[in-house]
Amino acid sequence: MTHAFTRRRPPCTVAGVLAAAALTGLASLPAVAVAAEPDLGIGPLAPVTGAQPGNGVDMPFSVLNKGTEEIGKVWVTYSVTRGLDTAETYSNCLYSTQPAADEEPERRVAACAIEQPLKPGVVYAPERPLGLRARADALRDKVSMSVEASENGPSDGAPGTGAPLELIERGPATEGDRASHEEAYVSTEVASENTADFALTGAGLKGEVGDEVTATVTFVNEGPAWVYRDLGRSAATVDVRIPPGTTVVKAHDFCTPVTPAHYSCGTSQSWVYEKRGETYPFVLRIDKAVEGATGKISFAGEARPFDGNAANDTAAIVIDAGGATGGSSSGGSSTGGTSAGGSASTGGAVASGGSTSGGPDAASGGSASSSATGGSATGGSGTPTTAGGLAATGSDAALPVL
Repeated sequence: MTHAFTRRRPPCTVAGVLAAAALTGLASLPAVAVAAEPDLGIGPLAPVTGAQPGNGVDMPFSVLNKGTEEIGKVWVTYSVTRGLDTAETYSNCLYSTQPAADEEPERRVAACAIEQPLKPGVVYAPERPLGLRARADALRDKVSMSVEASENGPSDGAPGTGAPLELIERGPATEGDRASHEEAYVSTEVASENTADFALTGAGLKGEVGDEVTATVTFVNEGPAWVYRDLGRSAATVDVRIPPGTTVVKAHDFCTPVTPAHYSCGTSQSWVYEKRGETYPFVLRIDKAVEGATGKISFAGEARPFDGNAANDTAAIVIDAGGATGGSSSGGSSTGGTSAGGSASTGGAVASGGSTSGGPDAASGGSASSSATGGSATGGSGTPTTAGGLAATGSDAALPVL
């Protein structure tokens, strides 16, 4: 007969001895050295003013290894907004374009692998500043730069064709250097001497009392520069006052009422590219015939020191209701024609239709091309032009409700 084996527990004294031996063994093991984390900082970038479109822009920078260990490889990454470009490229950098996202505009990006030892407590800088160039559309642009210790970096992008970007030892860091190289990411602005002509277009409409008609108001940046405001701010603010005798049935999504007859319209992003803008359709109901019924359109909001042309800063919505005569205004006189409105877009998204589509980069408005006595409004180009800033958008029949 076989018997089951019963495992006996060791006495408490034996267990205590084993535990003590285990602890003693652990204590006798050598301590594992933990490598210090790399600590890099990049110096502040000086803002640039008075840059000339078409000319070069120098951007000096410096890097400090604030740690205690030598670093064998770092990545220096810099990016520029639309009005800037690289004047020279470096063979150890990969160049790509980062699309607009998270309410930030498109950027050109360079990621540079610098494989050379950086001693602790030493300031490094390139032999010559980064070579940038102001483009024809430059006005207010941003340069951002970061430094990171890493073996691996981005693999996408086109390599540069010039000499490699290298860092030269500038000397031991002072307390001031340590204070100024506190962060691994910095940015600055480049201001160029350029202009951007903001223009408004209104509408001339015909209809009978009780009809609903669509007045299309258009804002376009005629350039040559793009305009970039601070994050969260509208690139432009358009003030729309509705003609007397009419009621707003539907306003554009970017327009908010100040009063029932006064709307404030913004833009889909905090920037607007040249030859782009926004289109704001308003569906109006004609409640009564008012002779010379005219609504005013103008710019409001932030100052525009870059816009020296005031001739196209105002426009009008003129209603010719039945027996009433449609008057005239500073925006121009109303004339009949086919129903249309210009189309425009902000930040590269085409504005078309009566509702917003395509995410935050898309602006919506009426899109078509129209002709009228005294001028024409062309939707496809995003640059509507009319005589006196007034687009003919009515006909003898009532316009369809959008």
